[in-house]
Amino acid sequence: MTDKIRKGIRYLTDPDYRFMINAEAGRYNSMPDEEYLRRLYKSLTGRVLDLDHPTRINEKVQWMKLYDRRPEYVMMSDKYLVRPYIAERIGARYLIPSLGVWDSPDEIDFDSLPDRFVLKCNHNSGKGMCICKDKSKLNREKTVSGLREGLAENYFIKGREWCYRDIPRKIVGEQYIENDDGTDISDYKVICGDGEPRYVEVHRARFIAHTLDCYDLNGKRLDVSHYYNTSGILLPDHLPFWEEMLELSRVLAKGLPFVRVDWYYANGQLYFGELTFYLGSGFDEFVPDSFNELAGSWITLPKK
Repeated sequence: MTDKIRKGIRYLTDPDYRFMINAEAGRYNSMPDEEYLRRLYKSLTGRVLDLDHPTRINEKVQWMKLYDRRPEYVMMSDKYLVRPYIAERIGARYLIPSLGVWDSPDEIDFDSLPDRFVLKCNHNSGKGMCICKDKSKLNREKTVSGLREGLAENYFIKGREWCYRDIPRKIVGEQYIENDDGTDISDYKVICGDGEPRYVEVHRARFIAHTLDCYDLNGKRLDVSHYYNTSGILLPDHLPFWEEMLELSRVLAKGLPFVRVDWYYANGQLYFGELTFYLGSGFDEFVPDSFNELAGSWITLPKK
């Protein structure tokens, strides 16, 4: 039996799988948010979504999508508008140097950009992004086309992460950050619950062979996996930026029930990445399963 036939049979016989495929195709875009999230959660996790007494982290993330809609989340999720907010809270020195902001890729003067740069949309995650390490080899036509597709993406609709719906769409340009020796940098993502850092995700080789490892606040590797392969790498006993990163994350997470604060570190400098309120869009389970309950216990949900 071919894989195509196998998937066809599953589509006909498995309603959860059928919903997942149809949702990906946009057939439920007009479905009310709560009904949509209940059905998609069941199709992706195999669990019934409990919104009345949520305990697991993914249940609480779905609850936040529906009921914790503070207007400032839109600005905090906007990769462009968040910059002055970060500068005010912790200082502009933590911002990646900006190269410009544009409403359309046709406005970009590529000749004025440095040899290495990053272009991305402010309202989504990845689609249309251009990471240029050598401008002489850049396919400008393909880059413009990709950015145009990125701007057109309705990032809200598939996961109903409501704050992305209202972001005024733009393209932002940033300096390309790397180590002096030319090696790529890792992503450090501090997961915060009730205003406090709880654990750190380290993402390595993001565009080659992406791995994700979880570490406690002392830098000890946790035996936990979460939607990417783990590398098994242990952190050094002391990272020069670790405590600073945790303290700055604490400042940015103050007063929030849940947020992920992203960082980069290169050449003795810590750089802010972004703020994210919906870890894995609330669909990616942790292994072992007990960690889903533990992480959920770190989040005190506000009143509806």
